[in-house]
Amino acid sequence: MKNQLPLDYVAEIPYLCVLDSSQRAYLQQAAVRHVFAAQEVIFLEGDPASGVWIIETGKVKIAKFNTAGDEYILHLLDAGNSFNDIAALENGYNPAHAIALTEVACWLIPTDTIQHLLAICPPCAQAAIRMLTSRVRLLIQQLEDLALYSVTTRLARFLLQQAETPIVAGGVSRVSIAAHLATTPETISRSLRHLENIGAIQFNRHQIEIVQPAMLRALAYHHPT
Repeated sequence: MKNQLPLDYVAEIPYLCVLDSSQRAYLQQAAVRHVFAAQEVIFLEGDPASGVWIIETGKVKIAKFNTAGDEYILHLLDAGNSFNDIAALENGYNPAHAIALTEVACWLIPTDTIQHLLAICPPCAQAAIRMLTSRVRLLIQQLEDLALYSVTTRLARFLLQQAETPIVAGGVSRVSIAAHLATTPETISRSLRHLENIGAIQFNRHQIEIVQPAMLRALAYHHPT
């Protein structure tokens, strides 16, 4: 139903999948569906967190900008992913901007609802702690990638992480990939051509198809700069 949060999405979020039936019903009643056009801002960094967002369709980027306007993309997300969990769990402020890359439909679970569930459901609170520790590990990995690995290696890791299916990067521009990997679009283009030339990937219109996953994994995880 379009007017009620599908429980399939709840089942994919570690700290919400542990809720009992009455708690899931409470969460469904509180969730509100929103639709955003491509390039529309979902929320701004520094504003009070309105809640946890779950993507139904489309792609979202989580980004920060410096004073010169340069963009760094922290996350590229698509259907089934949640975002702004940490701010809602903390009952704090948005740590970055969220912007729709394509037309996006997503569900908002209000911060008050999340806070109430944490208070009444110990398994939910425990699972939230475990999720937070995994997010810290991910940030450490991102810092390591930037410090120790070449753009081609970082790109190979990015493609593998995005590839739930053999087709990746549909709707994600090279500019966005470059902003996520802290490099330039021209460097991304050169790295993509290199991966294509060695047979690791191929282009299918505006999508990238991984044709040699083992080769891409070797580049991603065995070749420090």
